[in-house]
Amino acid sequence: MTPMLSAFHDTVLHLSDSSVLNFSDSSVLAQISNPTPETPPVADKLMKLVRYFTWFVLLSGVMGITYAGGRFAWEKWSGGGLASPKMVAGAMIGGIIATSAGTIMNAAIG
Repeated sequence: MTPMLSAFHDTVLHLSDSSVLNFSDSSVLAQISNPTPETPPVADKLMKLVRYFTWFVLLSGVMGITYAGGRFAWEKWSGGGLASPKMVAGAMIGGIIATSAGTIMNAAIG
């Protein structure tokens, strides 16, 4: 047994033998206050970064769909193979996931 675990074990045995753990009287072993949450020191900067990231994601999604639509039109006009429908579908699925990320995280956490 490690020394720290051994000391903890001895302390618990000592407390269980003594009258300290007698819960029948009105003694209180520990009191935990109700903590009030406060914002972290850099929360405003972090929220600003999150807002910038959100705009970047939305802008890149719009640009991706626009690029894929242009490529789709070019492939249709030139008669080449159609690879752009996969790009459009991928951009749309990525946009759906990006816009619902907040809801997904709230469901996972809470």
